[in-house]
Amino acid sequence: MTYNFDEIIERRHTGCVKHDMLHHFFGRSDLMPMWVADMDFRSPDFVMQAIRERAEHEVLGYAFATDEYLSTMQSWLLRHYQVEAAKKHLHFIPGIVSGIAFALQAFTQPSDRILILTPVYPPFVNLPNGSQRTLVPCPLCIKNGRFAIDFDQLSDAAKGCKMMILANPHNPGGTVWSPDDLRQVAEICTRNGIVVIDDEIHADLTLPGHTHTAYPTVLQTAADNSLMFISPSKTFNIAGLSSSICYIGNEDLRKHFFGYLETYEVANGNIFAYVGAQAAFAHGDEWLRQMLDYLAGNVAFLKDFLQSEMPEVSAVLPEASYLAWLDFNTYGRSHEETLHRLLDCAHVALNDGTTFGGTAYRNCFRLNIGCPRATLQEALQRIADAMKK
Repeated sequence: MTYNFDEIIERRHTGCVKHDMLHHFFGRSDLMPMWVADMDFRSPDFVMQAIRERAEHEVLGYAFATDEYLSTMQSWLLRHYQVEAAKKHLHFIPGIVSGIAFALQAFTQPSDRILILTPVYPPFVNLPNGSQRTLVPCPLCIKNGRFAIDFDQLSDAAKGCKMMILANPHNPGGTVWSPDDLRQVAEICTRNGIVVIDDEIHADLTLPGHTHTAYPTVLQTAADNSLMFISPSKTFNIAGLSSSICYIGNEDLRKHFFGYLETYEVANGNIFAYVGAQAAFAHGDEWLRQMLDYLAGNVAFLKDFLQSEMPEVSAVLPEASYLAWLDFNTYGRSHEETLHRLLDCAHVALNDGTTFGGTAYRNCFRLNIGCPRATLQEALQRIADAMKK
């Protein structure tokens, strides 16, 4: 079957954050939403069919992770991540942000030091700050158009930390960490007794020509000091189902974390979270292949457009995911002026870079290119025109 990713789907007035909460977050509703990280592609037919078939059984009682569901997760982890997981190594969680919040509560105390690489997905900043932990940001550098880790700086920052929250691949920018990158992270964290929360939500979105490496596979010590989170939500555009899964190879970490989840009853799934995830991971390979080819085309389109129409913009383009990082500092304008041009002139909503780690990221913005190419072209042209005024 050939899937159509050029289809324009009307999403307004469906209770979706991306479109229907523009006024709440940006103060106006007349914006092209190129911000929050879901895609404008139709959710896969095999996921929708599985949900419809289950809905025909008109009793929606309590649900649990069945053996078939867990077997599907095991198969996906082995085929796509080379992670050999027993069923006892897996636990459903209602979203990766929730999983990170639970891990912070389970493994750390107020004032404990939490290590992150910035700029980074805002919950990595907000969750530690909001739970009275001490955030320790280690800034990334940019080399050859991609994010890079300064390991001397990371080694210094890691001292005294209890936990590291790692985006693998990175968000924003979609940089794919190499096996050597991850080995060095593992060695630093092992040396300092740091538990690694390994967020691999964008791993399945690794684009053609790049290879993702699962953190637990690089060293035994990496497997022993980590909680690995994956989800079908970004990959198959089903974030509204709130369905994720945690893999823990280390028995002590597993007993502690799974015990926390079960004691506080915070990680039970709803019927469609299980059904949708199982269908996605059981039948999603061909849909995913076609979608990644389309995303790769969007990345190429973005690269060409920036070079021809906005050469002043410095960009980190995705090697995985659909989330580009754009730096407008070369224009010499204030962050507020750039934001004004994006919102009031271009009428385009991007994620503000300062939410990814503070004022160091003024004049930077995250762009979501998970959309039909016509939508991307219109948004970029609006931005280019606004920047020329």
